[in-house]
Amino acid sequence: MFCHAAPRPRNAEATRAAILNASLERFSRESYDDVGMRDIAKDVGVDAALVSRYFGSKEDLFASVLDSCSNGSELMDGPRSGFGLRVAHAVIFEPKKEGKLKGLLIMLRSVGSTKAMEIVQRTGTERFFGPFADWVGGEDAMVRARLAAATIMGMAVSREITGGFGLNPEECKRLEARMGRILQDIIDG
Repeated sequence: MFCHAAPRPRNAEATRAAILNASLERFSRESYDDVGMRDIAKDVGVDAALVSRYFGSKEDLFASVLDSCSNGSELMDGPRSGFGLRVAHAVIFEPKKEGKLKGLLIMLRSVGSTKAMEIVQRTGTERFFGPFADWVGGEDAMVRARLAAATIMGMAVSREITGGFGLNPEECKRLEARMGRILQDIIDG
C-alpha cells in the first residue's frame, strides 16, 4: 500500500491576502488596462478562477486594492481644532507609508483608463470624500473637503517627486506652520 502525502491545508485568508498584495503590486506598476486577472493569478501561483472567486470582477478587485491602500479616515482622527497642524506635520515630517504611496501611484496610473477612473472616482466619493465632507460639516462642506484633500495630495506628491521638499529643517518647520494654517482655514470655513 502506498502512502499519500496529506493534502496541503488551504488557508483562504492567506490566499486572499496574497492575491490582494499581488494586485497592489501590479496596479502600482502598470496601468489598469494592462493588468489581467491571469497575470495576478500567475504572480500568486493560483488559478485565475480563484482570483475571481475571492474578488469577483477585475473592477471589484481594483476597488479592493484601493481600499487596502488607505481610505484617508486617519485625517479625521484627533481633535478638529488641531487638524491643520496634525496633517501638515504628517505630510512634511512623518516617514512615507508604503501603502499610501502605492495608492497614489495607482491613482496616477489610472488617469489614462476610463474604467479605472470611474472606479477611483466612485470609491473616492463613497469611501473618502463623503465621510470627510460630513466630518467637515457646515456650509460648502464638500467644497472645503475637496480643497483640503487637493492641498494635502499636492503636497504629498511634491514631497515624493522632490525627495522631501529640498528644504532645511527650519524651512520645513515654517512650511509645516503655513500649511497647517491653510488647512485649518479650509476646514474651519
